[in-house]
Amino acid sequence: PGGHPASRRPPAVTRDTARPEGGGRAAPGDAPAPVRQWPLLTVLGMTGAGLLVVGTDAFADAFRIGTLLIGVALLTGAVLRRVLGPVGMLAVRSRFTDMITYGVLGAAIVLLALVAQPDPWLDIPILEDAVQFTVR
Repeated sequence: PGGHPASRRPPAVTRDTARPEGGGRAAPGDAPAPVRQWPLLTVLGMTGAGLLVVGTDAFADAFRIGTLLIGVALLTGAVLRRVLGPVGMLAVRSRFTDMITYGVLGAAIVLLALVAQPDPWLDIPILEDAVQFTVR
C-alpha cells in the first residue's frame, strides 16, 4: 500500500518519527534515567525552585527573585542547548529553534522581573513614557 520500494513517495502510514537534533542521551545508556537527562532536570529544578520562592512569598521581593530564577533557568537551557551535543529531552526542535525559544523567553522573563512594580530594579525611561502615552 505504500507504493513501489524505489518510489520517492512517502509511505501511506508513518511508522516512526525522527528524534530532534541533539535528542540523544546526555549520559551513557547504562546510567540511571535521571543521570541521562541531567540537562532537562537542571532546567526543571531551577524553574521549580523559582516557583517555590514565588509561591511561598517568604520575604520581600520573593516574586522578583523567583521570577528571575525562572528566567535564568530558561537562559541556562539555551546555553546548555548550545554547548552540549546530546541534551536528552531538553532538545525539542532543531538546536537553533531551541536556543532562540529558550533565550528569548528567558530574557523576556528576566527583563519583566527587573522592571516589575513597585520599586523596579531596572528603570527604562522609554517604557514609562510609552505607558503614559498609551494609557492617558
